[in-house]
Amino acid sequence: MMKKTLLIITLFMSLALSGSYAQRYALIDMEYILERIPAYESANKQIESLSTQWQSTVDTEIEAVDALYKKYQADLAFLNGAEKTKRENEIVAKENAIQELRNQYFGPQGELFKQQETLIKPIQDNIYAAVKDIATEKGYSVVLDRASATSIIFATPEIDISDQVLSLLGY
Repeated sequence: MMKKTLLIITLFMSLALSGSYAQRYALIDMEYILERIPAYESANKQIESLSTQWQSTVDTEIEAVDALYKKYQADLAFLNGAEKTKRENEIVAKENAIQELRNQYFGPQGELFKQQETLIKPIQDNIYAAVKDIATEKGYSVVLDRASATSIIFATPEIDISDQVLSLLGY
């Protein structure tokens, strides 16, 4: 009985070890790849420019609300109840409008997200397609991104296929 158990355990261990040796791994460095694609740099500059422009619009609106609030504070002693409420409501409405503007530009489905989807996602999709083609051709079971994998302490440069990806993309 003990010999059968030991034999089964040994068999499972040898199968597990032989299976792990059959897998092939590769690494890419997405940052390295993206830095070498001119369209990505151009898209990033365009998105940054739009973001700066939108933030400037939001900042202008914030300054306007701050001015309204300061004027309200200065006039507070001279305002009757109805006028006070009216001005407070005006300030709150403008603050809500600013929040809506922020969401319109920078929210999860905002303009910034849409621009990233339009400009950057096609570049990323091309990279992923190239990685998939190389992995399929070379028989890699797993391809990890070195730039985002925080648990990779060391990897031999021979398994980094970043330059192959760039070559396949024409860079």
